[in-house]
Amino acid sequence: MRQHEFEDFDLFDDQPARRRKSPRRGRFDEPEPTRSGRLTEAERVRLAKLRDDAYTENQLPDGADRWSTWDDAEHGPSPRPDWVVTELAAVDTDLGVLKTGKEADVHLLRRGLPGTPGTLLAAKRYRSDEHKLFHRDAGYLEGRRMRRSREMRAMAQRSAFGRNLIAEQWAVAEFAALGRLWTLGAPVPYPVQREGTELLLEFLGEEDGTAAPRLAQVRPDPDELKDLWFQATAALELLAAEGLAHGDLSAYNLLVHRGRLMVIDLPQVVDVVANPGGAEFLARDVRNLAGWFHGRGLGEHVTRTEELLAELVSAAGLS
Repeated sequence: MRQHEFEDFDLFDDQPARRRKSPRRGRFDEPEPTRSGRLTEAERVRLAKLRDDAYTENQLPDGADRWSTWDDAEHGPSPRPDWVVTELAAVDTDLGVLKTGKEADVHLLRRGLPGTPGTLLAAKRYRSDEHKLFHRDAGYLEGRRMRRSREMRAMAQRSAFGRNLIAEQWAVAEFAALGRLWTLGAPVPYPVQREGTELLLEFLGEEDGTAAPRLAQVRPDPDELKDLWFQATAALELLAAEGLAHGDLSAYNLLVHRGRLMVIDLPQVVDVVANPGGAEFLARDVRNLAGWFHGRGLGEHVTRTEELLAELVSAAGLS
């Protein structure tokens, strides 16, 4: 792993990149969790809280799994949606797994005060014990910086401490990306909170717990297909105007929620100006997505992929 990996990028800049005249933007350090021993401090506190909850499990009402972790977490941007439950007397009930992946699992969680219906959330939990954890991280992390050489060595060596640190850094990056993009009006789920390696996100689905389908699972008619493509290009344009690329965009990390295309899975979001391979990440996002739409019958005369890519490169300040 190179020394400039985890170099900071503009996810934490309050001033949108599109307002700047030059692609040479100011540098900002990523939030860095405090650390203690082989675990990050946040992870140590989280595990201690889980142990405490286990000892008091018989006191939890309504068959809940834990008390709300709101008080100990980093919170999403304001103004918060009115469905966000902030009461410390609320409880969390795990309703099962929505999705499993190489780096993280997503669970369906219900948070609410005892005796109330509560709110459904998606709990994304990054794993730090996976042998192949973030096998692609080096390319995505070009342009980010972490200042402590000890921690860079731990991540490079994939020690227990290093794996936990990588998982938490990806959680930090995704939470920051979602917060910034949601504030800008991008089609992303609202990030409710982050505690260690767990993100609680707006659940995109129905009240009965049925999750919104991935784009890859839907079979839209020709008019719906064209509409979804233009929604996708609008999302790409918004990210590019902020100097960002999704980095891994495909029909598998886009959801169709009540006719609206929603972008998910953003831990690897790329600062295309700071990252030497930024233009290639933009191109890959466009071509991967266009390939799926072409396979469903949408013609190149509609997608105009090379023209779209040129527009995104220009919007990102790369030309």
